[in-house]
Formats: sequence, structure tokens, C-alpha cells
Amino acid sequence: MSAAREHFGSRLGFILAAAGSAVGIGNLVSFPVAATKSGGGAFLLVYALFVFLICLPVMMAELALGRKSDKDPVGAYRQLSGGSTLWRIPGWFALITPYMIAVFYMVVTVWVLGYLVETLKGNLDVLATESYFGTFINSKVVFLYLIVLMLLINGVLSLGVKDGIERAAKTLMPMLFVLLLGLVVFVLTREGAGTGLSYYLIPDFSKLDAEVVSKAMSQAFFSLSLGMGIMITYGSYMKKRDSIPGSAKAVALTDTMVAFTAGLLILPSVFHFNPNIDPSTLSDSSAGMIFLFLPKIFLSLQDGIGYFGASAVAAIFFFLVFVAALTSLVSIIEVPIASLRDERGMSRKKAIYTVAASQFILAVLCAMSFGMADWLTQFVKLAGSDKSFFDLVEILFYDTILPLNGLLVCLFVIYKWKRANFDRELQEGDSGFAGTLSQKYVNFSLGTFIPFILLIIFINTVALKFFGSSFI
Repeated sequence: MSAAREHFGSRLGFILAAAGSAVGIGNLVSFPVAATKSGGGAFLLVYALFVFLICLPVMMAELALGRKSDKDPVGAYRQLSGGSTLWRIPGWFALITPYMIAVFYMVVTVWVLGYLVETLKGNLDVLATESYFGTFINSKVVFLYLIVLMLLINGVLSLGVKDGIERAAKTLMPMLFVLLLGLVVFVLTREGAGTGLSYYLIPDFSKLDAEVVSKAMSQAFFSLSLGMGIMITYGSYMKKRDSIPGSAKAVALTDTMVAFTAGLLILPSVFHFNPNIDPSTLSDSSAGMIFLFLPKIFLSLQDGIGYFGASAVAAIFFFLVFVAALTSLVSIIEVPIASLRDERGMSRKKAIYTVAASQFILAVLCAMSFGMADWLTQFVKLAGSDKSFFDLVEILFYDTILPLNGLLVCLFVIYKWKRANFDRELQEGDSGFAGTLSQKYVNFSLGTFIPFILLIIFINTVALKFFGSSFI
């Protein structure tokens, strides 16, 4: 027998929890850099169009699957397909994906936690050295930080949906917003900030090409936690009186606003540090920006506000990133926990222990993939180069499988579950949605061009990541 289904206590609680799953490290760092290198305001416009024209319908589909079935991803596909063996496969994909994404995401979050601790200890000057990052990620202290992180995550999860996930979101998300806005106000008063803003906001349509458009689409899809089973799971925790279209729009808008605001922090900071920097030289990697580049920027602030002031700004930033990563991990790990409760009838506590124990082992292996163990560092050869175990997990479950999962959601909702059933679920709690232009667009797009776009992204990603070639 499956465990009793929990629900969010309020619509606001759901929106903040879902936004917490969407707002992560990528929003705060990689999104602003991608925008700056890919046409500034032109990229922002394309990104916004993808969020609301492509990603929003997919989010509605995932939420509808979860709420209608009252199940985890595996149970949702099984129940709404009438027990079809074939359609159980997407359910398992939507379970395995978040489970494995959490593994490598925990390792990066551990690094953020380590940098936060070192900043609070007054070691910002050490963090800004070229050699520190490589030394730190291969030190044994990362395993201690991993234990601390898992205790925090599972402490929240152990309290349940309403008292754990929702309460944490209501506390941490407003804190994140306030800290982010505070840092933006501070940074915009620094010398050179205007140059960064112009690169970030002024459109340069000459840089828009097929590759940039594909990057914007991928960034939007990944940013909103689609294809990870999170929105299916969170949909199962929604109440029938809550509006799926309205809630999905609120989550998408919140996530987009955080990503946009982060650009007002990162780029002015970069140009304050080096007014003559060429934006094309900025790292595409979030890890490269956070751990190798930004500590130098924060240290440079000591000329104006002193070493203590620079350390305080750095500490706030690393805390901000840590909160974003923590809220994402809570949401991601809730998916396999919900599956064990629904499919195996486990108690929440037993499901948490089971998931945590197995993920801890895999996270340790990922953490050892940067030089601690040669066989993990050179785990497999892909596209002509050696990839670590960490790289393989990221490529398989983050880069590659997410658009495939999104494609399967679209096909299932429109062609297996059927359009009429989907419409009825969207109108539950939002009767005014029936017959609107939005409803007609969602139905049309999910059954036609959205699956096609996701298929192209999936095929291109496989070609690029596994064979080193791209047709876009």
C-alpha cells in the first residue's frame, strides 16, 4: 500500500518550492554569462520567448500528469497509460534522471559550501589564488562537507512536504531574493558597472545564430527543472482548487526574474574588476566562474571597501549560491523519495535513508573524479577525449536525457493520455482557462512543434557530446 499523499499547504508554498527547484547555480552564473556572450538583450529576448512559448506548456503538462494521478513519475505514467508496459519507460527515465543529477549537483554544492566556510574564516585572498581550487576539490575535507550537506537536505525532507519542503522554501526563497537585490544595488554603484550593464542589456542581433538559439532553448528548459520528474512530483502535491496554468506562469516568471537579476550582479562585477575585459573570454562553465574567476573579483573590492568588506560581499554571494543549490537539491531528491513511497510503500524516513545511502556512495565517486582516483578521472572516452565519472554522469543525465524526457511528456499527454483529459485537468481549479487562446496554444504546441524542437535538441546533443560533431 502506498503512503498517504501529502499536499502543499498553500498556492504560494507550491510556487516558492517549485521556483526553488528551478532557481539554481545556472541561473545565478551561467545564464548571465551566456547572455553576455550571445547578444545581450537579443539573447534575453529569445530566452524569454522560449520560456513562455515552449517551456511553459511542458511545465503545465508535467504538473497535470502529477496532479491527476496523485503519483510519482513512475506511477503517473503507469496509471494514466492504463498500465502500458511501453509507457512505463518514460516514468523510469523521469525517476533515474533526478536521482543521478542530484549526485553530481551535490558535489558542486559541496564546493560552494567549502568556499563559503573559507570566506567566513577570512581566507578570501587564498580563494583568489590560481592553485586553491584544484587543491581544495582533491582534499579530504570535501567528504566532511558532503556529510554536512546531506544532513541539511535530508533534515528538510524528513519533515515532509508541508512542514519541510514548503516551510524551507518560504524561508529561503525570500532570503535569496533580498540578498540578491542587496548585492545588485551595491554592485551597480561600483565604477565600471555601466559597461557591464550595456553588454548585458543592449541587443546585438548579429550574434544570434542557430547555435545561440539552441543554447537559449537548452538554458530555458534546464533552468525550469523540466524533464527531471520534479514538476510531476510537485504536481501530485497540488490541491485540486489550485490553478495549474496560473501556478506554472508564476514559477516561470519567478525563475526568469531571478536569472535576469543575477545578470545585473555578475556582469557589472566583472567589468568593475576589469573594465577592458573581452566578454568572449568569460568561462561558459558555472564552476569556472564561481571558483576561479569571481573570488578575484571580490578580492579586488578591498581597494574601495577594505578586506573585511570584500570578504562580507563574497560571503553573501557564496551563501546566495548555496541557498539556490540547496533548494534545488531538496526538490530533486524528493522525486526518488516520492517514488519509493508510492511504488514500494516505504515510510518517508526509510525512503530518505535508502536514497541518501546510495547517493552518498555515488557522490563520493564523483568527488574523487578530479585526481583522487585515476580510474575515475579517466573513466571513459567520449568524442575523442577522456571523461571522468563526474563528466559522464553530467553528460548522460543533465545534458542528454532532459530534452528526451520533455519530448516523451509531450507525446504522452497529447497522444496517449489524450488532449481532452489534459484539458479537463488544466480547467480543474481554473475554469476560466477553457476556450482561451492560451489553452488552444498549449494544446497545439504540445502536439506539434514543441516535440519536434526537443527531438532536434536531443539528437544534436547526442551527436555533440558522444561523437564530437553538431549539425546546428
